[in-house]
Amino acid sequence: MFLQRKSRVVFMLIIVAFCFAFAQVGQAAVSHQVVPGDTLWLISQRYNTTVAKLTAANRLADTMLYPGQVLSIPVREHTVVSGDTMFLIAQRYGISLPVLISANPNVSPTYIYPGQKIIIPNVYGSSVDSSSLPSRDGRNYSQQDIDLLARLVHAEAAGEPYIGQVAIAASVLNRVKSPVYPNTIRGVIYQVTYGYYQYSPVLDGRINLPANRTAYQAVYDALAGWDPSNGALGFYNPRKTSNQWVRQQTVTTVIGNHVFFR
Repeated sequence: MFLQRKSRVVFMLIIVAFCFAFAQVGQAAVSHQVVPGDTLWLISQRYNTTVAKLTAANRLADTMLYPGQVLSIPVREHTVVSGDTMFLIAQRYGISLPVLISANPNVSPTYIYPGQKIIIPNVYGSSVDSSSLPSRDGRNYSQQDIDLLARLVHAEAAGEPYIGQVAIAASVLNRVKSPVYPNTIRGVIYQVTYGYYQYSPVLDGRINLPANRTAYQAVYDALAGWDPSNGALGFYNPRKTSNQWVRQQTVTTVIGNHVFFR
């Protein structure tokens, strides 16, 4: 009897945990006012849904629309919990970060807070470029670029002040923009000059370790235009390097344990 009661308790706890895990996912709707030229197909493409779902949600008898008509657009909604970032939410639902950001134009991609509602778009026929994210200089960076840069930030500065992590991400973006260095994030991070790696995590393999959410946040802030490095093209920890070349470069700022130079 005791074992049966215990088994029922364990089973109920599993059910509660399962429900809680999906509790932040709900159904919601946004409104769209029809304008001249709109069709159900065009509207479905805009909101990454289907004509069938639009027809059902609005109980439409036919496909004819008229200007001024207000349609209800069914969408999924995610309630932000502590620890969430836009990148992690996109990963959870199997969509790209640019598509998630595009579906939430009034949400800052670099700052979300618990309780905030995030629209989770469907992926039917999306016309949004799902492979890249625009940055401060107009360049587009892929999710792979963002992940690689976040891993570098994490490996180089996980214990540093947040502003220092943003500065490291910004300094890499500054190299990408400079004609002196490769013009891609991957090219900059993996560059080897005269047999020397530019970043020690590439040499010792730490670049392959996953980044935490703070590192991703730092990358987003750098992409958005924040550059606490003051235009630096590199950085070093004076307690960990004997390289005399970096010590001869012009210092732009010092943040935490890192000296940034140009």
